[in-house]
Amino acid sequence: MSAPQVHPTISALREHLAAARAKGARIAMVPTMGALHEGHLSLVRAAREHAEHVVVSIFVNPTQFAPTEDFDAYPRDEQSDLDKLAAEGVESVFMPGRAEMYPEGFATSVSVGGPAEGLESASRPHFFAGVSLVVTKLLLAALPDVAIFGEKDYQQLCVIRRFVRDLNIPVQVLGGETVREPDGLAMSSRNRYLDTATRATAARLPEVLFDTARRLEAGAPPAPLLDQAIASLAASGFDVDYLELREADTLTPLASGTRSARLLVAARLGTTRLIDNVALTLPA
Repeated sequence: MSAPQVHPTISALREHLAAARAKGARIAMVPTMGALHEGHLSLVRAAREHAEHVVVSIFVNPTQFAPTEDFDAYPRDEQSDLDKLAAEGVESVFMPGRAEMYPEGFATSVSVGGPAEGLESASRPHFFAGVSLVVTKLLLAALPDVAIFGEKDYQQLCVIRRFVRDLNIPVQVLGGETVREPDGLAMSSRNRYLDTATRATAARLPEVLFDTARRLEAGAPPAPLLDQAIASLAASGFDVDYLELREADTLTPLASGTRSARLLVAARLGTTRLIDNVALTLPA
């Protein structure tokens, strides 16, 4: 098992990837904020199916955190991350510092609409501007042929697909399936925040989500069913930000004739905010 080459600067990353391209390699990128778990590693394996050279970025992006959020507390374990990536055969890791990504005098922003409207934006209005900015910079730094993002952050995936098309960034954006714990909880770096009691309760979130999706697919009317699901989560101790049914590709409210949909949820359990979603097909 050989360690991946770690690049702290954009210029070093570009030089290294240029050499790989000169040998005919396709490049796949997996952007992360570190604290890697099996969900991230599944994206690395998916990337390997599309390219000979895989680069993983590890950067906890300050622009997507509000001042009241957990930027300072966000889990960081760089050596463990590098060991996991070495075991997966990852060739390159881009691990920039804050000054490399946002040097003194940095004054540019990326404004997004469309699928960025509502859901996460309702309680985190800063979030997608920060995500879109950093992902744009990461994709332009590496210019990969393919970039893989997890479907657990489904709205984020839709936003990235939208601005990559709109800005003509020459990369294919693919989604990787959500990886779950044995009790159904979607894997997330923030699951580390859960203590024993809240971790047991957290499994109610996917349980309610999947039960609601099954009943929607069976033809139950959405409005009362969603209200019931929110009440059920609240009774279990969750503070629900949203539980909404949206059109699958655009995340617009469901229109007449829409069959392919996504049910998306965000809820707080104690101090930990959990998100999840499920694809479903509504009856005609």
